[in-house]
Amino acid sequence: MAAGSSSNYWEDLRKQARQLENELDLKLVSFSKLCTSYSHSSAREGRRDRYSSDTTPLLNGSSQDRMFETMAVEIEQLLGKLTGINDKMAEYTNSAGVPSLNAALMHTLQRHRDILQDYTHEFHKTKTNFMAVRERENLLGSVRKDIESYKSGSGVNNRRTELFLKEHEHLRNSDRLIEETISIAMATKENMTSQRGILKSIQSKMNTLANRFPAVNNLIQRINLRKRRDSLILGGVIGICTILLLLYAFH
Repeated sequence: MAAGSSSNYWEDLRKQARQLENELDLKLVSFSKLCTSYSHSSAREGRRDRYSSDTTPLLNGSSQDRMFETMAVEIEQLLGKLTGINDKMAEYTNSAGVPSLNAALMHTLQRHRDILQDYTHEFHKTKTNFMAVRERENLLGSVRKDIESYKSGSGVNNRRTELFLKEHEHLRNSDRLIEETISIAMATKENMTSQRGILKSIQSKMNTLANRFPAVNNLIQRINLRKRRDSLILGGVIGICTILLLLYAFH
């Protein structure tokens, strides 16, 4: 009687395990179809948004989210029940007394454990994929709304910003031209100072010669007149070039 009762207990556990496995199989198929339909709907919505400015979310998005949460809870409950049945079957195999019978029971238990592991892995994989698609869809929807808000509400600000940037670039170019002009003027000044020193030295020597040789005095005066004329011409050219550069810089 004890052996028969024990056998009935084992068969009852196997029957419960098979029933839960069948329910899990059906639930996981429906769960996978739900996630697949959500992915396809998100892809169609993304393609439609590339040709339309409408950023309205999917009409059935909230209902699919509720279905996802409900089915996920139901599957987790079934997995928990099946885990409990497997634990009871493991306890039974450990208490069985016949070695040959115990080996057969362990083989059956291992098969049920493999099925439970496969269902658990499939559930977590499908759930992870669904949550990744939903997170991506929410992110894309937020980005699309930000883009539309930017396009509709910041056109005037963009125009002003563009004008400010152009003005700023123009001012930078003007500053650069002014700096180049000042650098040229400073280099010219240094060059003229050096030439003036050389000319003074030459003039001093020429004056010495003129004092010694009065006949050369007339030639030296002509040279001095031509030198003054050349200096005036050079100064006028430099002044005109500087004025033209400044006018171009502030134009």
